Amino acid sequence: MDSGGNAGNTMVYVVDDDESMRNAVSNLLRSVGLSVETFGSAQEFLAFDMPDVPSCLILDVRLKGQSGLAVQEQMSASELGLPIVFMTAHGDIAMTVKAMKAGAKDFLAKPFRDQDMLDAVANALASDEARREASRSVADLRRCYDSLTAREREVMAFVAAGLMNKQIAAEMNLSEITVKIHRGQAMRKMGARSLADFVLKAEALGIKPPRGMTMQARNSRT
Repeated sequence: MDSGGNAGNTMVYVVDDDESMRNAVSNLLRSVGLSVETFGSAQEFLAFDMPDVPSCLILDVRLKGQSGLAVQEQMSASELGLPIVFMTAHGDIAMTVKAMKAGAKDFLAKPFRDQDMLDAVANALASDEARREASRSVADLRRCYDSLTAREREVMAFVAAGLMNKQIAAEMNLSEITVKIHRGQAMRKMGARSLADFVLKAEALGIKPPRGMTMQARNSRT
C-alpha cells in the first residue's frame, strides 16, 4: 500500500497488481490535488480503514487471484457503496455490460487518456457525495420521526396514504380537531414546510399505510 496526496475532503483508492500502473494513476490524480491510496491487491484494500469522506475506487478488472468483478460483488454484498471506475487492458463488451449493470460508474480501456480518467474520477466522487448527502438526509428524517408519538406516527401514515382529516378521524376514532392537532405537531417535528413536503418525507422514510386501514378508506383516498 502507498498513500499520498493532499489531505482533503475526498479520497481515491487505486487497486492494481501492476506497480507501474498504480504509480502512473496515482501520480496523475495527485497532480490535480487529489488524495490517493494505492493497493496491490483487493485484500489490502478491503482491510484498509477508510476515512468517512466522499471516495471512489479505481479497480483493475484482472487481478492476481481475484477478478475485479468479484471484488465488485464482494463490495456490494458488504454494502460498501463506493463508486467504481474499472480499468483493463483485456476488456470486452460482455465484461463491460456486467460491470455497468452491477453499478460501475465507468469502464476505461488501457491505455486511456489522462483526461478520461480525471473526468471519470470527478464524476465518481460527485456521485459518492450525492449518495452520502442522501443518506444523511434520511438519517436526519429518521431522527425526527423517532421523536413522534405513536399517535403522530399513525396520523402521518394516514396522511401519506392520502386520507383527509375527516377520514383519519373516522379511522382512528378521534375528533377531527384532535387529528388536526396531531398532524400539526407531527409536521412541526418533521420540519415539513407544507402538507406535500410532509408526504414526501413519509415516502422517503418508506412509511406504509396503517395495517388497520379500512377498505372504505383505501377506496376513498384522494
